Amino acid sequence: MGQQQADPTSRLAKLGWWALLVVLSVAFSALFEWADLPAGLLIGPMIAGIVVGVLGARLSLPPVALLGAQAIIGCLIAASLEPALFAALLDDWPILLGATLATLVASGGLGGLIARFGILPGTTAIWGSAPGAASAMVLMADAFGADARLVAFMQYVRVIMVSIAAALIARLFVDTSGIERSPVAWFPPLQWGPFMTTLAVALAGVVGGRLVRLPAAIFLGPMLLGIVVHAGFGLPLQLPHWLLAISYVLVGWSIGLRFDRKVLAHAGRSLPQVMLAVLLLIGFCGAVAWVLVHSLGIDPLTAYLATSPGGMDTVAIIAAASSSVDIAFVMAMQMMRFLIVLLAGPPVVRWLAERVREPD
Repeated sequence: MGQQQADPTSRLAKLGWWALLVVLSVAFSALFEWADLPAGLLIGPMIAGIVVGVLGARLSLPPVALLGAQAIIGCLIAASLEPALFAALLDDWPILLGATLATLVASGGLGGLIARFGILPGTTAIWGSAPGAASAMVLMADAFGADARLVAFMQYVRVIMVSIAAALIARLFVDTSGIERSPVAWFPPLQWGPFMTTLAVALAGVVGGRLVRLPAAIFLGPMLLGIVVHAGFGLPLQLPHWLLAISYVLVGWSIGLRFDRKVLAHAGRSLPQVMLAVLLLIGFCGAVAWVLVHSLGIDPLTAYLATSPGGMDTVAIIAAASSSVDIAFVMAMQMMRFLIVLLAGPPVVRWLAERVREPD
């Protein structure tokens, strides 16, 4: 017998699901961008993927597409680390380290409680509570065996709540109503040297990371190599917005399409507890900021923005809106926390998970 022909009806149905996924992704992303909510280009496609997945579609991305997206996000993080930030870290490292460790202990404790009470599984709850860059935490969690769907759910609930809280707190100190995000240049002129350097870092980082068996090599390999190339040797990296948008969309789809009705119901049931944990973390970070203000004489808004557990893009915009805010201090503390979570996260999560007993 000859080889069976592919069912044209099934092929048409899959094309229909892909078309619906694209339309919903554009609609949700536009809605988030219009509402000025953070990470709209990632959360919008993720929600679209959840909708299509729950409706019964069985779509999957080519592995090479997701590999490329993760490598580009690793390069993005490397490109954000300017030498001036490292200088600020060296100047104020005892203060930054103490406040950062306090926040990490609090977030780890909350993640442990979420796991202990059986709200979410152990490693998933701890990765979901980690106050680092949300997209990076999701990629790391997935690489280390946690449920990336529920980690993404926790991380983006935190990002949205923290961003709103930071904006509301800022209104007590500075009028940010007239401050707008810089217009996005979707298709800037390509600077061929920096652009090709970025692509080379992404490719070499993935290959090198796998060769040395680096954990989460697809993401960490390009990020670590990018830090050496950009912050170490001073070579510029160019990541045009269209390339970042494609990467965000692919990562969002990869997460959202894994949802089904059972996982979505589980996430919905845990939403009140997750929101309570985020509010407790915001309150704890506010207490750390109060200590910085009263013990070191730091400006209140500077202290709060520096200790805010996430929402780094929103924090940067608010910091830039006030002449009284020490932007270098704010971004140095945000970056120190991110780097510590990124580098120390896997062993700490394993250590916590071994000591958290989930209820039977």
